Amino acid sequence: MSAAQDPTPPDVPVGEPAPRRIGTTRVMRTDDPDGDAQKVAVLTGALPWLREFHGNVVVIKYGGHAMVDDECRRAFAEDMVFLRTCGIHPVVVHGGGPQITEMLTRLGIASEFRGGLRVTTPETIDVVRMVLTGQVGPDIVGLINQHGPMAVHLSGEDGGLFTAERTGATVDGEEVDIGLVGDIATVDPTPVTALLEAGHIPVVASVAPDPDGVVHNVNADTAAAALAAALGAVKLVVLTDVEGLYADWPDRDSLVQQIDAAELAGILPTLDAGMIPKMAACLRAVEGGVRRATVVDGRTPHALLLEMFTTEGTGTMVVPAPAATDEEATA
Repeated sequence: MSAAQDPTPPDVPVGEPAPRRIGTTRVMRTDDPDGDAQKVAVLTGALPWLREFHGNVVVIKYGGHAMVDDECRRAFAEDMVFLRTCGIHPVVVHGGGPQITEMLTRLGIASEFRGGLRVTTPETIDVVRMVLTGQVGPDIVGLINQHGPMAVHLSGEDGGLFTAERTGATVDGEEVDIGLVGDIATVDPTPVTALLEAGHIPVVASVAPDPDGVVHNVNADTAAAALAAALGAVKLVVLTDVEGLYADWPDRDSLVQQIDAAELAGILPTLDAGMIPKMAACLRAVEGGVRRATVVDGRTPHALLLEMFTTEGTGTMVVPAPAATDEEATA
């Protein structure tokens, strides 16, 4: 008769207790004092800006390359959620130039720009409205809401948010007609503030009716500036496809870090046609009470966070003009 088999596995010493386990086991961190110090410096360096922006409204004009590059689109959505999670109230105002042009091309409708603005016929405005409210806006909302049900889309037509007045463009010093293109005449921020109070991230399309109900194409930079002023925002950020304003383009060392409203107003007519609407929007916002307005290169993922939460920032910032001294005021 054979001996009974020993049930103890051969690799477990008989009589020795198993190692004690409590909770989960942590893998020991690599000793990296320099790396740890860098991480801490980033977090503590953002503290003054988190404190300043907490509880306040920041308006972001979303457009250009940041809307079409997949990495930049994902980064933008993450940035919006980051701001909201930090107790900041982001409001997105979007255009959709590339998408509108693509749709017009597919439909065989010619695109024309004058003075940096799209010439908008009755046929074109139908396409603009369809693309902004039916394609671009829902896409932005979908990206943000992958992180939680935060974003809600609306247009300047909703709740009387915007009222437009027809405007033209200035080309070579002369005013030219560009069709159903409007400036923002009035803003009733109630629909946006209601969404903010409910914890949402408003995403606003830049179309607006005139007093007769005729819908106009409104430049998204202009709409963002008007809304920022009406909301009492502390900051306007304009995402675009350039690094900022250059004092002497194409000298890339002439990028302007900061300019005040008075100086910007003086040089505005001399700027490149594509930059005029963006810098005019920054000027309008600051003159309307917004503390700062910055043009930022949206081709860089997370450029918004770099601008808002680092001391050096990025892009070109417009600030209020210095207050006149008593002597200057009485001169």
